[in-house]
Amino acid sequence: MRVDLFDFDLPPALIAQRPAEPRDHARLLTVTAGGLEDRQILDLPGLLARGDLLVFNDTRVLPARLTGVRGAARISITLHRRVGGDCWRAFARPAKRLKPGDRIAFAPDFAATVSQRFDDGEVELVFDRGDGELLDALHAHGAMPLPPYIRGGVADERDRDDYQTLFARVQGAVAAPTAALHFTPALMNSLAERGIRTTTLTLHVGAGTFLPVKAEDTTGHRMHEEIGTLPVPAAAAIARARLEGGKVVAVGTTSLRLIETAADQDGTVRPFSGVTRLFVTPGYRFRAVDRLLTNFHLPRSTLFMLVAAFAGLERMKSAYGHAVAGKYRFYSYGDACLLDRIPG
Repeated sequence: MRVDLFDFDLPPALIAQRPAEPRDHARLLTVTAGGLEDRQILDLPGLLARGDLLVFNDTRVLPARLTGVRGAARISITLHRRVGGDCWRAFARPAKRLKPGDRIAFAPDFAATVSQRFDDGEVELVFDRGDGELLDALHAHGAMPLPPYIRGGVADERDRDDYQTLFARVQGAVAAPTAALHFTPALMNSLAERGIRTTTLTLHVGAGTFLPVKAEDTTGHRMHEEIGTLPVPAAAAIARARLEGGKVVAVGTTSLRLIETAADQDGTVRPFSGVTRLFVTPGYRFRAVDRLLTNFHLPRSTLFMLVAAFAGLERMKSAYGHAVAGKYRFYSYGDACLLDRIPG
């Protein structure tokens, strides 16, 4: 499909720079076959039914943005996928100045060596330490990798908490699963009282989620790999919900992509651990997810393509037009929509 079909106008003033306070007071637009309705995240327990299952992503965002020097040159690095204990793929600026063997110093006692350079601004780095010691160094010297549309991507101390979800547990992401940012302990209690179930999976969101689609057609776009695990308890919870007539509600596009990656043709979701590069565009047949809670996404992005596939392109263009007119807050720290899947 032509990428320009997924374009729309968005006033920059609607791009949220901080999350709603409290988080569960964000606005919520419901998008169903019956039309659009303006609600709040607080209304979510009444919009779901007993036996429905919310599936959250429990990944935790690393302070994965580093600034270092190679000789006299200043180098900016954003990690996006772990390759091994001491090895990461990363976006580098300026990447053209780097070549294999170059050493980048981030602190007097913390450095990495370029092992490979790729044509699209990516490099592979081997750090001078691995696993737990590397995580400690990132927390000491790294910054939160905010998307560029939030204050130019420059994080402050407040973002270290704001850009983590209530469920953040497994370290490894370089972007937050932002739909889950709206949830609070009080909201979780209300959901439980209504008999709405929850489970978690892990998809380590990569910095590739920030990248625009530069191709003119969706067939020319290459999705970056992301690593995920859908454990046995999550697969069992999804099977139970489907057996008992409940809806499987993905909280965020990351949860949806991993569920769909782990699903068989008949909709059976099996435990999964590995890499996904699932790129969802209109025409994709969804196997296991019935409803999707998600924030408002960038024009021409893979995420807007996904919601257009899930709820219909014309319906989503109408919903986004309504959201712009109603001054909903967009993107990572913004408001949300609850989508019903179109039949088929």
